[in-house]
Amino acid sequence: MSSFGDAGQITAFLPFALILAIFYFLILMPMQRRQKKVQEFQDSLKAGDKIVTTSGIYGQITKVNEKSVQLQIADKVRIEVSKAAIGGYQGQPQVVESTNP
Repeated sequence: MSSFGDAGQITAFLPFALILAIFYFLILMPMQRRQKKVQEFQDSLKAGDKIVTTSGIYGQITKVNEKSVQLQIADKVRIEVSKAAIGGYQGQPQVVESTNP
């Protein structure tokens, strides 16, 4: 009788395992891929790149720090923004999605 009880427990657990597997493949894996793509993009930023921020500011990178970049947005006008605020390269689809409504 104990082997029948073990089989019943496994059968009861199977739907939950299936739901977890579907959740992982449909939600978590694409999210992890996207985060990796964003991290690679941020790590590849260099001086001279023409970018657009997630808030829509266009500029050229003049200096790259560990967590921020300096942008030249007009003649003699430079601002410093977080790397996380860089949305993508000018003229290309954004790598980082805008968080603005």
